[in-house]
Amino acid sequence: MAENSAPTSSPSTASLLPVAVLLWLAGVYLRIPILVAPPLAPFIGDELALSQTLTGALTTLPILMLAIGAMPGSLSISRMGPRNTLALAMLVMVIGSAGRGLAPDTITLMLTSAVMGLGIAMMQPALPALLPRWLEPKNLALGSAIYMNGMLMGEFIGAGITLPVIMPLLDNSWRATMLVWSLPALLVAAALFLPKRDLARPTRKAAWLPDWKNPLTLKLGLLLGVSGSLFFGVNAYLAALLEQRGEFENLTEALFWYNFAQVVASLLMLKMARYWVGRKAPLLIMLILSLLGTIGLLVFSGWWAIASATFMSFTAGILLIMMVALPPLLVPANETGRLSAGNFLVGYTIAFAVPMLGGLLSDWTGDIKHAIAVMIVYGVLVSPLAIKLNLQRQ
Repeated sequence: MAENSAPTSSPSTASLLPVAVLLWLAGVYLRIPILVAPPLAPFIGDELALSQTLTGALTTLPILMLAIGAMPGSLSISRMGPRNTLALAMLVMVIGSAGRGLAPDTITLMLTSAVMGLGIAMMQPALPALLPRWLEPKNLALGSAIYMNGMLMGEFIGAGITLPVIMPLLDNSWRATMLVWSLPALLVAAALFLPKRDLARPTRKAAWLPDWKNPLTLKLGLLLGVSGSLFFGVNAYLAALLEQRGEFENLTEALFWYNFAQVVASLLMLKMARYWVGRKAPLLIMLILSLLGTIGLLVFSGWWAIASATFMSFTAGILLIMMVALPPLLVPANETGRLSAGNFLVGYTIAFAVPMLGGLLSDWTGDIKHAIAVMIVYGVLVSPLAIKLNLQRQ
């Protein structure tokens, strides 16, 4: 049944804390199920005899599903409401993520990875669509920053403590580790029904397909693709770049600071979101700085290159939060879900395709720097969209 509660009075500051906690926890599960795969990949590959391509697909397949699954999420929002959709999506995510830990063979492992990616993809538009239901307009940017902080913390937590902390506690079982990371999300999904507020006016029928006539659908998606392609692309090719330069021994520390930079970005945005989100100048500045940081990775070597990559990760993280936070500010509540879904469809298709195109070019030329150069070229080509972006509420 769709959510159709009547508007209520403004919530107190104290009553917003449980909502903030729920948003943060849901944000954590936007990334933890994806980012636990890379550290576990060698163990999964050894047991199931996976090729390098299939081992990489444990991470890349869910990212592709982030684009494909945006439309089912938007459809569900229009029929069931954002809270019910978010709860359903988390259930689907848990089934897929926990199912990976129980997979007896390669085919089942890939199918469950796809199901997990579908669940996360449905979560993505549900969260911004839920914000106007739970938060007053003045708190929408903060709400976006909260769940995005959870998402970026999830990236760091999933990648950072799986091997040194969680796995040793579970007798070094990758299967048990998958289950332990996955199952607590069921508690978060159940807790989503505790808040009784609905501050947005209910609508009898909401459209769910992206409005391609609305220039924001494509423009925001293409700009979102800059942040995604830079972050995921450099993450994917940093090891190969350092190896090509004879600096592979720096990889562990480089990845730590690279991923930690996004956590710092999300913490900064908890403070600055209300001042920066919805304004063109900060968005354009972060876009330019992200591209300059990526250029620095190619121009410099040693720790200067790693510092440049870390700077890019930091600024791209801020750019990501500012982009994802825009739909609730720019369109009515009943349009937020499908605008967000359209943005994610375009943005994550770009985030998957541009690094892959760069990888194909680097395979052809034999120089991994060309893979990163492709991402820079894409960012430069779409940067003028940020200048022309209309950030007035429709």
